[in-house]
Amino acid sequence: MGSAAIIVHESVKDPHSELWFAEPAGFTALPLDALLAEPETPDADSLRVAAAPLLDSAPSEMVRQQFVALIASGQQMLATLCDFGTVHCSIGLHRDDVGGPASSGAQPLLSLFTISWRDTNVAPRAVTAARAVTAGEGYTDIVFQELPCGPAVLSESTHRAAADSGLPQQPLLQIHAHLPHPDCKRLAVLTLSTTATARREEYRAILRQVVETVRFEKPLGADS
Repeated sequence: MGSAAIIVHESVKDPHSELWFAEPAGFTALPLDALLAEPETPDADSLRVAAAPLLDSAPSEMVRQQFVALIASGQQMLATLCDFGTVHCSIGLHRDDVGGPASSGAQPLLSLFTISWRDTNVAPRAVTAARAVTAGEGYTDIVFQELPCGPAVLSESTHRAAADSGLPQQPLLQIHAHLPHPDCKRLAVLTLSTTATARREEYRAILRQVVETVRFEKPLGADS
């Protein structure tokens, strides 16, 4: 999980974007528009074509149906995230090489990076950033920072699924960055989630690396 080159996200070329950023290597963006496409649309057709080789390679109809169910479950979870304002989602896969080369039996470290928008009451940006974490419960390790894009608050929270939920009981670490928009009416929430709680410092450094690249105005100039 050491330092790596930054890969500029394709949003840098999108004239309709409201936020620009860069992700470190190791993250793969999920195509939300394609995965959540309405039936009988070009994006839905593209998803069907992309999934066809995997479905055709299934050793049995049971395995095929299990794969279809997994895709449907993933789509449902992504749709729920989008309902809460998520506009970007990436899967992070990194080698656990802290303290030396990873051993042959080491498991890869998985994480989920999301960007969501939240509407807020009109207020100075620094006030909005502070309210974002003081109004809720469970935030720890709160740090206020002045970034190139303006004031921001970094924080952490840890969650565990209810015992009767049927979900894994591993604690889920979430590292957040709340960045108020210059219009003072909303804020961007960048969240990095992982069950690798022992690597919280490394994941916090990754999120800090991302938020330092965030811009609310096109960073490479209007004509780039």
